[in-house]
Amino acid sequence: MKFSRLMGLGLITLMLGACGGSDQEVALDDATDSVSDEISVSDAELAGNPFMQEWNTPYGIPPFSAIKDADYMPAFKKGILDLRADIAAILENPEPPTFENTILAQEVAGELLTKVDYTFGNISNTELNDELRALESEVNPMLTREFDAINLNTDLYARVKAVYDQKDELGLDEQDARLLELTHRGFVRAGAALTPEVKAQVAEINAEMSELTTRFSQNLLAATKEFTLELTKDDEIAGLSDDFKAAIWDEDKKAWVVGLNRSSYETFMVQAENRDLRKRLFDGYRLRASGGDIDNGPLAIRVAQLRARRAELLGYESHAHYTLETRMAKTPQGAEDFLLRVWRPGLEQAIKERADMQEMIGDEFTFEGHDWWHYAEKIRKERYDLDENATKPYFKLENVRAGAFEMANRLFGITFEEVDVEGWNPVVKSFDVKDAEGNFLGLFMADMYARDSKRGGAWMSSYRTTSEIGGESVRPLITNNLNLPMPPEGEPTLMRFDDVETLFHEFGHGLHGLMTQVRYPTFAGTSGSPRDYTEFPAQILEHWPGEPEMLEIFAHHYETGEVIPTELVERMRVAANHNQGFATTEYIAASLLDLRWHTLSSEEAAQITDARAFEKEILDDYGLIPEIEPRYRSQYFSHIFASPSGYSAGYYAYLWSEILDSDGFAAFKQAENIFDPEVAARLKKWVYESGGLREADELYRNFRGQDPSIEPLLEGRGFAVEENDET
Repeated sequence: MKFSRLMGLGLITLMLGACGGSDQEVALDDATDSVSDEISVSDAELAGNPFMQEWNTPYGIPPFSAIKDADYMPAFKKGILDLRADIAAILENPEPPTFENTILAQEVAGELLTKVDYTFGNISNTELNDELRALESEVNPMLTREFDAINLNTDLYARVKAVYDQKDELGLDEQDARLLELTHRGFVRAGAALTPEVKAQVAEINAEMSELTTRFSQNLLAATKEFTLELTKDDEIAGLSDDFKAAIWDEDKKAWVVGLNRSSYETFMVQAENRDLRKRLFDGYRLRASGGDIDNGPLAIRVAQLRARRAELLGYESHAHYTLETRMAKTPQGAEDFLLRVWRPGLEQAIKERADMQEMIGDEFTFEGHDWWHYAEKIRKERYDLDENATKPYFKLENVRAGAFEMANRLFGITFEEVDVEGWNPVVKSFDVKDAEGNFLGLFMADMYARDSKRGGAWMSSYRTTSEIGGESVRPLITNNLNLPMPPEGEPTLMRFDDVETLFHEFGHGLHGLMTQVRYPTFAGTSGSPRDYTEFPAQILEHWPGEPEMLEIFAHHYETGEVIPTELVERMRVAANHNQGFATTEYIAASLLDLRWHTLSSEEAAQITDARAFEKEILDDYGLIPEIEPRYRSQYFSHIFASPSGYSAGYYAYLWSEILDSDGFAAFKQAENIFDPEVAARLKKWVYESGGLREADELYRNFRGQDPSIEPLLEGRGFAVEENDET
């Protein structure tokens, strides 16, 4: 089984325990290394629970309208008890450990818990309410304790190690061998080989971290929801486009309301003429969860301290050393050296951009951070005769999505057919996905709009992963989530080109999940690969929407149907690297901050008392100019602090993956065909279908035929290429 949502210390396996009677319960076992919860659930509590029933729904999707918030906890308890019974059967098996009775038995155990957890995790991210928020605070630490009880169990690890030690004599095929390797690696990295005393400390740290990261996430959502600008006067909406005003109009409040959703935030910062309001929104965004009743600073500090201590217990210099051991960058120094090679030209370009904008402003006032988006857009209009509002009419959501589907069809022979199935929200659109031979690949479900109950950003997830075990084929239920402003009823959803690229990015993650041909969930699709590789299958697809051949397919004016004019496409191409210094600098600033948080020793981490002061000191050392904020300040850096692992010590992965996606797309350009069938076939086989079947660098070489070069990345961002600049 696979708990991708809650993976913390490596491969999550399963739980030890016992069950009995119609009212199931479990007693603590003094022989285990880590203590899990006493859990019981009665038949009466489970009566009528949708998770106890077979889902005779289209595609086996969750019966969303039938699942009530009160159904989750009894189902979690029953799932945990079933899981414990599965693991007890492994441990009590009198036969010597084998691949089938130990490794494969763990992979297929806990079916109910997997179903409950995937559903709960997705709904909590999109339809969060007070009851689900309280459940998160209870469920996440409970599951962490369960996972620790299995990951740190001496007897189970002994069985896994016994199989691993004889791996060369077992005659395993490639997928079996990979499952064995990753299972063993997960136990070792979790600390299964440590002494009981040290394992107890690791388990205690994990439990506290689970509580803290859940609080961090909930605080951030509350702080984001809390801040709004309510605009009622003409001078407050000066500069805002008609479609944006329509999207933010609140009929109940009789006002235009702007919140901290990233898409709305950036649109306002670009368009609004009112400088004071831009500053208020800028401060609201960068200072959220940073003081008063909601301050994530102390939580970030404590999480960093716990991670540093745990890494030392596991035998590593820092959390970053622990995390990067299995990633492409290998070491924190390797990741930092790479970032700085792009940071230097990026910061140099940002300083030039600042000077250009100050020159435009003249002596009227001194340029500040809240002016950047607005004046960068003015420079773009002046220099390239390109206005964001001139391109948006050509990027209607439905057309953009159809373009992504057509791209997948031309590259990989995949087809998408919209189907009428119940989603978790009325805005969800679902599509049946088939390969070139008509075989079912999975269900693709798209949730594109922002709402108060939904976390920010854009992401891919799944309600069910693929599995090909024992001759039974289970195909995935994949979701894509964006946070576009909801237009008024009857009006089209028009997208900024940045949002178009984001849609293609998340669609790439979706294809990684849909196209996978791997037998085991542990390394199917996006699972089992390092963070600095997993973004590659998503980011490479960002290259297509800006290509003229692709724009002809989907960039049609929403009213006239006219294809986007050639001269407008050319202006977009010429302006593609406009403001690239800013974009590069704000991103790498956050990446460097992440690395510094996680290269701390436990002694160094213990000295930090103010998250903002630590952050400022770090970024000043790197020379960040005051007009640019890191893309995420520590208090709202959810990538690294809102889950026990997430992107901690790995936010750099997006840029690292850009080496791969820039170099990979260069193969299509060299073939002089962005749909070249030979290149596409290798991309399909070795990237989208292979999941985590092999180590990331090998998968990439199999696709590309060579190691990647950093040159396409630098050239793509408009930066000078250093001599002998190779990855």
